[in-house]
Order: sequence, then structure tokens, then C-alpha cells
Amino acid sequence: MTLDEVMSELRSMGTEQTRKTFIRHGVPEDRILGVKVGDMKKLLKKIKGDQPLAMKIYATGIFDAMYLAGLAADGSRMTRKQLETWARQAEFGMISEYTVPGVAAESEHAATLATKWIESRKEHIAASGWATWGAIVATQPDENLDLDLLERLIDRVVEEIHDAPNRVRYTMNGFIISVGGYVKPLLSQAKAAAKKIGKVSVDMGDTACKVPLATEYIAKIEDKGRVGKKRATAKC
Repeated sequence: MTLDEVMSELRSMGTEQTRKTFIRHGVPEDRILGVKVGDMKKLLKKIKGDQPLAMKIYATGIFDAMYLAGLAADGSRMTRKQLETWARQAEFGMISEYTVPGVAAESEHAATLATKWIESRKEHIAASGWATWGAIVATQPDENLDLDLLERLIDRVVEEIHDAPNRVRYTMNGFIISVGGYVKPLLSQAKAAAKKIGKVSVDMGDTACKVPLATEYIAKIEDKGRVGKKRATAKC
């Protein structure tokens, strides 16, 4: 497929109701087509594996297209420069906190970039950094993880989360949940951190979305006997 063909199909899939939903989540009206993720995945079957096309789709700056591009792209084939560009351009929450981490976690540069991004003064990039760390621990075998570094990151979250920028608070909280759910050797540390953190306040805009309580979320994973069970991909 060509870029024009992809964009034409995306436009045909858009609905006003879905547009309104994403606008409530902070996507500007002129950057959204209103395509449901489930419908995007039907189109994904036609373009997955076409890396050059995925890069062009993301570059359109249209929310729906950028999300689709993240599903289609192979992060392991992206250069560090390309991943940095994607992070800078990820101005919408779902892109910065799901799309970018999803591809970044597939890259050999994942930990390096996540470590760099969490230091950014730009909220969406710092949020991408913490979400990328969450994606890394969810998909990488424990033997490939630097557990000492992760412990230091846990301590940092406990110390900084309540004073961090809005969406950074959300992804920091998600990082603690990911460590507790996916890194068995650090389960006790994540649980202790979750208890210290308690309830995290995040402005979720004009939506019904809520911030998960890390203690409860990790407990549910434990109850299901799923602690340490890794995901094949952080994309969804």
C-alpha cells in the first residue's frame, strides 16, 4: 500500500463518536480522524512489515496514523535517531506512553534511551522514558535486566513521584506496577514502594479514566500467580 492509500482507508474508518473520545483525551481536533484501535488493526494486516511505510505514516502527525505506525513498525530496525525523533513528536498521551515505548522496548537502545528520556524537562518525553522502562521490564528476561539500576529507579519514584509533572506521575506509577508484576526478584521492593507511594493524583482530563492504585494492582497479579510472566510485546 502507499501512504495515500493508508490515509484514505483511515479516513473512511473514522467516526465522530471516536473523534470526540480521543479529543477528550487531549488530542487536538485537527490531528484526529477518529479511528478505533480495533479497526486500525484490520488495516495493520495489510502493512505490517513495511518499515519504510510505517515511518512515513508516523511522520504525518495525525494521531490515528501515528498509533497505527507504532503497531506496524519494528523497533529493532529503528535507529537511535529515529526513536529520538518519534519521542519528540509524540505530543499525545497514547503516543508518548504506549506507541513510543512499544517500539523503543524492541530496540537495542531501549535502556539507554529510557534513561535519557526520564531526565527530560519536556513532560511527554519524560513520560515516554518511564513508560519505556515499564515496557522493558515487561518484555525482557530478568537475566538481561540491571536489577541494581531498577532498584535505584524504584527509590527515585518513591522520592519524586508526587512532585513530578502530571503525566510523568502516571507513568512512574505504571513503572512500579510493571516491576512488581514482571520482575520477580524485585517484587518485594516494588510492593514496598507502592505502599509508600499510596494514591497518586493525576489530572485525567475530561475522561472517566482513573489512576490504578499500585498496591492493589500488584496484589491482583500476585493472586493470579502471574508475577514474572513476561509479555511477548509491549504493543497493544
